[in-house]
Amino acid sequence: MGVQHHTLSKLDIIRRILFITIGAALVSVALEIFLVPNHIIDGGIVGISIIVSYFTGLPLGLFLFLLNLPFLLLGYKQIGKTFALSTLYGVSVMSLGTFLLHPVKAITSEYVLAAIFGGVILGAGVGLVIRFGGSLDGTEIVAILSNKRLPFSVGEVVMFFNLFILCSAGFVFGWDRAMYSLFSYFIAFKMIDITIEGFQESKAVWIISESWQEIGAAIMSRLGRGVTYLHGEGGFTGGQKRIIFCVITRLEEAKMKSIVQELDPAAFLAVGNIHDVKGGRFKKRDIH
Repeated sequence: MGVQHHTLSKLDIIRRILFITIGAALVSVALEIFLVPNHIIDGGIVGISIIVSYFTGLPLGLFLFLLNLPFLLLGYKQIGKTFALSTLYGVSVMSLGTFLLHPVKAITSEYVLAAIFGGVILGAGVGLVIRFGGSLDGTEIVAILSNKRLPFSVGEVVMFFNLFILCSAGFVFGWDRAMYSLFSYFIAFKMIDITIEGFQESKAVWIISESWQEIGAAIMSRLGRGVTYLHGEGGFTGGQKRIIFCVITRLEEAKMKSIVQELDPAAFLAVGNIHDVKGGRFKKRDIH
């Protein structure tokens, strides 16, 4: 018996369309109101489209759509129907948005301001589209397909490709604009992470202590967070250990450390960033 594919509800489809539309519209604003008028480019297909549009004098939106289309068709079977349609819709909205906004005058001619605000708005838009199941750049599809044949990860392929495009801006628009482009790209990259993960970053915590019961009880009562007790074995001693595992927010990290320090100053404590938390009992309980 084959695996049944989950079908999106009408509400999920409407929600996805709404946020992909908002994200693609934000990217259009970033490109036409901030970046392109100041000859600051983005990486990937968007960057190529900006350069080709500059040389030909034809609308940016035309190349955004046409240059992404072959990669969508190429990767249709590899990336799935839903992702392909979401990406096609997002690219279409972005292309139309840049076409409609092209006559609008740039808000600023200060390169630093254009790079900062353009990067923030661009990153927020791209992040929204990715968060709701789409993409706005065929570079990622190329990277996924080439990853099977080349000894590089998807991230490395995207990085090499984008660095090549951003360096090309130096020959076309001047090296100062290339540096502004790199600056804007970095801001957009960080903003994508924030948009996808949210501002409330989660942390995974591992604690090894002889006072594991007291520490676990304190975390549950004073932080309102659930804990899981794991069984471990010391590598040097071979002795049995109890490991406390829990997930907290960034704002709760200091309180967590103070609890552990108070109950067992010699406890082993490790804290790491995590990108996504779903299910279980991560939702914070009220503290009475």
